Amino acid sequence: MNAIKEFLKKYWITCGIFAGLVLLYVFLTANKLVNPYLFPSTDKIKAAFIDNKDMMFGNAAASFKLLIPSIIFSLVIALILGTIMGMSKRIREILHPVIYAFSVIPSILLSPFVLLLAPTLFSASVFLIVYNIVWATLFATITGIMTIDKRYLDKAATLEIKGLKRVVKVILPAASPSILAGFVNSLRSSFVMLVYAEMYGAGEGMGYFVKKYAELGIFANTWVGFVFMVIVLVIVMQLFEMLKKYLLKWTM
Repeated sequence: MNAIKEFLKKYWITCGIFAGLVLLYVFLTANKLVNPYLFPSTDKIKAAFIDNKDMMFGNAAASFKLLIPSIIFSLVIALILGTIMGMSKRIREILHPVIYAFSVIPSILLSPFVLLLAPTLFSASVFLIVYNIVWATLFATITGIMTIDKRYLDKAATLEIKGLKRVVKVILPAASPSILAGFVNSLRSSFVMLVYAEMYGAGEGMGYFVKKYAELGIFANTWVGFVFMVIVLVIVMQLFEMLKKYLLKWTM
């Protein structure tokens, strides 16, 4: 009960904004101030949710089966390559222009080639998501390691902490605020690329659900899928913010 009171105390204005948007939608649709075909009534949206809830949760599970390995792959690549480049000035000078050149190429432009060359739609979707989200975490890792307070490294040298232990116990924790900030941006953009991949290269998932019913012209289902996807995204981001707060509890 105290947790609920604390949540409402902190987010009552935010909740009020969302409630206002819902009431505005109800007002516009009830008074037929918008196209009723594109903007169905809340009763129709509610009925569509009841009829399709099992399908939507199944599509959400399919989306996470695609999203989770993509995030893991991108995080591993960003941490390994970012740590090497952050610690070595020479490697950074060699690779940074190359990585920057690739990072400015939108993954959407590569999608026709990837979808044709990849052995499966799943692998193509994973590649596109990884390619889209790896850069923010990678550059944040490089910057975080480059800007580590030299006192941490001096103390590690005094304690004779070397090699992999130095990386895991000193360098990555010291750079973690920057790394996690970059990962937050990656996580947001991962949902954008996930929806794109599902819309054009998958047969299931939250993005596929929205595209399917939009093409069929069943906009009550389209709105249900859209709202459901937003709610899932907000929940995931809030859970990660809680995790980030826990991991960075040693900072100010």
